[in-house]
Amino acid sequence: MLDKLSSALKRTTDKIANAVFLDKNLVDGIVKDLQRSLIEADVNVQLVLQITQKIKRAALDERIKGIEKKEHIIKLLHDELISILGSSRTPELGKRNIFMMLGLYGAGKTTTISKLALYYSKRGKKVCTLGLDVHRPAASEQLKQLSDKLSIPCFINPEEKDPMKIWNYFRKEVQKFDLVLIDTAGRDALDAELIKEIKAISKAVNPTETFLVIPADIGQTAQKQAQAFKEAVQITGVIITRMDSTAKAGGALTACAEAKVPVVFIGTGEKPHDLELFNPEQFLSRLLGLGDLQSLMEKIQSVTDRKKMEKTQKNLEEGRLTLRDVQAQLESLDSLGSMDKILSMIPGLGKAKEKISSEQLEQQQNKLKNWKNAISSMTEYEIENPEILEKQTSRIQRIAKGSGTSTSDIRMLIKQYKMLKELIKSQSAISEGKLDQRTLQKMAKKLGKKKFRM
Repeated sequence: MLDKLSSALKRTTDKIANAVFLDKNLVDGIVKDLQRSLIEADVNVQLVLQITQKIKRAALDERIKGIEKKEHIIKLLHDELISILGSSRTPELGKRNIFMMLGLYGAGKTTTISKLALYYSKRGKKVCTLGLDVHRPAASEQLKQLSDKLSIPCFINPEEKDPMKIWNYFRKEVQKFDLVLIDTAGRDALDAELIKEIKAISKAVNPTETFLVIPADIGQTAQKQAQAFKEAVQITGVIITRMDSTAKAGGALTACAEAKVPVVFIGTGEKPHDLELFNPEQFLSRLLGLGDLQSLMEKIQSVTDRKKMEKTQKNLEEGRLTLRDVQAQLESLDSLGSMDKILSMIPGLGKAKEKISSEQLEQQQNKLKNWKNAISSMTEYEIENPEILEKQTSRIQRIAKGSGTSTSDIRMLIKQYKMLKELIKSQSAISEGKLDQRTLQKMAKKLGKKKFRM
């Protein structure tokens, strides 16, 4: 997300923090770099000038001295960026909730509904989807397919062309759910016909939340859309999609703030789990390379299968570990997204990841993928008893051929598995007081010689 802006902001704060003297030449250079990066991110030029002029005045203010001046400028930069990102708002769910999605063609409403369905179902809510887009060809079928993949009940009637009739037909059925996510029709523009249809649906449905879905790549144009929909149907928030694939995301975010419409969620990728609650403080923290642990924990929660996790936890508590447990963890890790994305969310690693080349990150990603494929190509007996692979090496060759990996990939997987198992057993023994001091020292020495490499 906004990689260029992120790098520029980190350079700016580093220059300020490391400067011996903040003279006019240095301040001018910092301001120009900041202006260029914000404008490239499609932030409104007037907003950029306001921010940079405040920073310049503060930097050249002779009343503020030494370290205090540096801290003051960095805090001022932080506060100004927060102000243009707008306020955050978390939807509060009651006993019965209806979220209605609005937006123009191609905004990503249907895909966003599936992401919301997964997001709330992982948080214990009984969720369903309802298709009221009767204009776009195959819109209801797309919603059904996306919902089915997530095992979310979906109510559609592809033959009916009146959204009100569809709503009335399924009204009683959807009342059984905690949250109903409604897909509505889009247009090329917000015309009178679309407004009339949306108002009629809104009056009948009485949604608890009405979200406008906007793609990030429209940049500052988001302000006009947000303002127009706000005046027409009183939207309660905005969801910005495609945040990961455009340099204009800064424009979309700041434009919604200017329109005084809160951004509630952001879409950060194509996978069902790639949806985050928008929080300006956490978002800026990630841009500055300081991580975003809260969003990472929420993402981990959204990709975790509770039943699998409970089974793995039980195995670990009993000092047992199988490749099935390892596979569950690899699947969860894969669902979190790229290694680059994960590292940017871990406090302390935001700046460190810049020292790791994209090729190295890709190699690690491929290694995890190979391990997951290898486990999928094993028999149930091999998964439960991985030690058999070292005794019968022909199994390794078969697995490598069947999974499109190499025998060295599988041997490395077994090595990591054995090391993990050894650690788990030793932890279990320590907790039960079964290891004496001498054995502990031997074990520490032995493990110290091994390098746990991903």
